[in-house]
Amino acid sequence: MRQKRRRKRSYKRVKWLAVILVVILVAVAGIIAAKNSRERQFYDNGMETSSRVMHVMILGVDRREDDVGRSDTMMVTAVDMDQKKAALLSVPRDTRVKIDGYGYEKINHAYAYGGHKLSQNAIENLLGVSIDHYILIDTKAFERIIDAIGGIDINVEKRMYYEDPWDDNGGLVIDLYPGEQHLDGQKAIQYVRYRDGEGDIGRIGRQQHFIKAVLAKVISPEMLPRLPKLVEEVSSAIKTDMSLAELLEFANTMKSVHDNGLTAQMVPGQPAYIDDVSYWIPDITDLRALLASELGSNLTAEASDKAQADEDAYMDDLPKGLKLTAAKSSGKLVTANSDEAKTDDNDEEPLKPDEISVMVINDSGINGAGARVASILQSKGFIISGVETGKTSSREQTTITTSARNTNLFYGMPFKCVIMDGGGTNQAVVRIGLDYRR
Repeated sequence: MRQKRRRKRSYKRVKWLAVILVVILVAVAGIIAAKNSRERQFYDNGMETSSRVMHVMILGVDRREDDVGRSDTMMVTAVDMDQKKAALLSVPRDTRVKIDGYGYEKINHAYAYGGHKLSQNAIENLLGVSIDHYILIDTKAFERIIDAIGGIDINVEKRMYYEDPWDDNGGLVIDLYPGEQHLDGQKAIQYVRYRDGEGDIGRIGRQQHFIKAVLAKVISPEMLPRLPKLVEEVSSAIKTDMSLAELLEFANTMKSVHDNGLTAQMVPGQPAYIDDVSYWIPDITDLRALLASELGSNLTAEASDKAQADEDAYMDDLPKGLKLTAAKSSGKLVTANSDEAKTDDNDEEPLKPDEISVMVINDSGINGAGARVASILQSKGFIISGVETGKTSSREQTTITTSARNTNLFYGMPFKCVIMDGGGTNQAVVRIGLDYRR
């Protein structure tokens, strides 16, 4: 009898470890499949396909003791179970959408208002597809999970330095040097959080690059000895409504998905702002066509008409004070370490202002200062990727951080500033300090 109980306990332990490993793969890699995914000839958005496809919403949630937090990382995955392929769609946190009961807001506010259910509703309305499952990842546990899998080898594409004494409960410092290196949990979270002239869009590219590196790591044989540690770290970090059967089937498809390649896109659109508030304005027709194409399909005529009607209604509701700051993005990201992203500052001539994207962060505490600085820069030809409001801080000086090859372009500004080397090749970050009010 005792031996039988031991066998039962052993079986349950092995089964639980397997489930935990699958959850890690699911949560960190952001790819889902489901045993009970149904064959749907006609989708909500008018895609015609005979494949079994599952859509899963993944939220990276920053939970805090004093509030529910916000979902600063939002992704939707689609897995074709028959063809063993997966696509990953990132949703910028600043995407302006209509949230039921609250009007138009940034999509990451939906979680604060109504948890994952309201977030799911907002995403379904934007994408025009039904979300089958959800996964919540506690971003505070991200660092521990990466340590539990033994860290990640990744090529850091550029110098990354960023500091904010008011962020991250005591101060945020990001300090990474370019080159191939091994990142532990602490360094990994710096990599995926780094904010440059591309703002949230740049972070999305790095996150997708990092996800692919994690995917390659978690399917490797070296993961097996780490299962006990993984169980400990993941149990408190992940929440999902997926069943055991659904999770186990995913384990059987993981290697094929990796071999076939993971495609990664983001919501097409363009940046905009009202005063000091940044938004991402989605292109709804391009978005829904992109979703269909990623699955090797096309939208029906009826679905195309519905997408156009939704986009027309959306554009009609844009506030008059909203300013579009750059051309539309197709949704394709130049991923880190791609040939398109590689440049050598020492071998090239300075760029023109219209080739540089600038993120403006208002740390001065002066309402409207960010918008005024953004307008100045825009009048000089620079592309404004976003305007954000920081916290009133002790930052004495207004700083402009950019590549050494481009510093001369920022001299002669009609406000006090210190121009610093250290930014990306075609990017700049302007942080407005207390000297702006003087």
